[in-house]
Amino acid sequence: MRSTTKDNFFILLAFIIMAVLFYSSSQPYGEQSLTSMLDEILAKEPLKELLSLIQFNYAGDEVSIAAQGYSSFIEFFIRKLAHFGIYFLLGLCWFLGLKNKMTSIGLAAFVSWLLASGYAAFDELHQSITPDRTPLMEDVILDATGALTSIFLAIVFFLFYSKKKKNRSLFKKIKR
Repeated sequence: MRSTTKDNFFILLAFIIMAVLFYSSSQPYGEQSLTSMLDEILAKEPLKELLSLIQFNYAGDEVSIAAQGYSSFIEFFIRKLAHFGIYFLLGLCWFLGLKNKMTSIGLAAFVSWLLASGYAAFDELHQSITPDRTPLMEDVILDATGALTSIFLAIVFFLFYSKKKKNRSLFKKIKR
């Protein structure tokens, strides 16, 4: 177990991401809405016919162009991608910050996922006291999935990288 400045940087970055998320969750939906901007940018409603084929339920509400309108439909996907993406980064920062501080990579992965997922639940709880915001368990699941995805990919990368590194050093010994 060794700790480096780089590890501490990633932990600091995780806290910064959490602070940005807290600030974002403190804002009512109206202050964050993208629909008016999307109305302007996507005035010609590109791919509307194709996108009109998409219809599903999320948190008990229908998600479709028919139910929400074009811009709100697009905004839904932007917001959910943002959920996944920011927690992807949060999980990755926790993992990169903790991997050398824990007794095993598996423990670092589990703790990192718990920290990111726990914060996702806290963030949704925080939204419950913010005007015009709705806490959703589905968003916690999406956030936790984003964190888990990045942690899994990081583990695969480290396993592949360390195996490749071992093979290179073995090749150098054989070559001598």
